[in-house]
Amino acid sequence: MDPAPAARYSGRDLAALAGAVVRRPDLWWTALGELRRMAPRLWWRTPPHLPLPDRRLWEFRMVTAYGRPDAVPDRHDVVTFLEWCRSTAVAGGPRPGGHG
Repeated sequence: MDPAPAARYSGRDLAALAGAVVRRPDLWWTALGELRRMAPRLWWRTPPHLPLPDRRLWEFRMVTAYGRPDAVPDRHDVVTFLEWCRSTAVAGGPRPGGHG
């Protein structure tokens, strides 16, 4: 059985993401938009009722970025990713592979 969504992410994952974004208020809206894009549909219907990315998507992103599914994202990488997201959103239109 698949673990509950909260069990899928370690405190290290969430702390790394929050720590990277909290120091960059200019990226807050971008981070919220990316969180919305990565959250599964109807996320509010299952505990812990948070828009956490699907485990498979998260592990895929960690494997492609760091080579292993249990990697913890680097703060610099999170900021770089969000800056890229913001710059492509400003350029107009949805990004390839995204839904919005």
